Amino acid sequence: MPIEWQVAGQSVRGAAHERNGLPNQDAIHWLPLSGHGPAAVLAVADGHGSPRYSRSHTGAAIAVEKSTQLIDEFLQGQANGENLSLIKHAAEEWLPRALVRNWSEAVAEDLKINPLSSDELSSLRDEPSIAYGATLLVAAVTDQFVLYLQLGDGDILSVSHSGEVTRPLAKDDRLFGNETTSLCATEAWRDFRIHFQPLTQSPPALVLLSTDGYPNSFRDESGFFKVGSDILNMVQANGLANVQNQLAGWLLDSTRAGSGDDITLGILSSLEK
Repeated sequence: MPIEWQVAGQSVRGAAHERNGLPNQDAIHWLPLSGHGPAAVLAVADGHGSPRYSRSHTGAAIAVEKSTQLIDEFLQGQANGENLSLIKHAAEEWLPRALVRNWSEAVAEDLKINPLSSDELSSLRDEPSIAYGATLLVAAVTDQFVLYLQLGDGDILSVSHSGEVTRPLAKDDRLFGNETTSLCATEAWRDFRIHFQPLTQSPPALVLLSTDGYPNSFRDESGFFKVGSDILNMVQANGLANVQNQLAGWLLDSTRAGSGDDITLGILSSLEK
């Protein structure tokens, strides 16, 4: 029976950003816009918070829009592809470069329309794209494979139908404290972590993508992982639409009681309900 993927997600401004009058520097986007179909692409991004990244909220918005568009086109080009090893190779070798190139081109276009002020330029070493710096996490799902891509911090979780929660991408040991890799870095494409998962058995019940404000709101990793099994139980009981209706409230509670950072959570579901 063909898989019908469903998508849900929400982004909320962090409690600390509310207090300081800062915008939500996270972004989320998915395709198809209807939120359901035999294939789907979901992306979340987190703009860097320090003053030199003055346009990171724009950089994050560009990142999720351009990445979902590019990977959706990639999936459509592979619609009849049966050689998964070739698709895997293209995803690993071509996509990271294309993602960074598309983001950089869109940033350059934005700069033409909205040039940086002298104050914004003062700390950028004549590299204006730094002002747009952001992380990026993407998951693409089909009935043949799941593709995970991540640049920078944040987290991707896979939840099985039995409730087992795993992290499909290995951690990047360079990410600690407030240090992160970024789309604005030189040769950023080299810093992508990628995992291509052929669906030889049943697909994940859920794939969760979150910016780092969410896991940082928990006391430990086990608390964050429990979110995966909790959401699975709720989707199985009441459907994904019910979870979508409650997401904003949950995430606002998390930022106010936890990290204070912007929080974004995206959910891909293969469950029928």
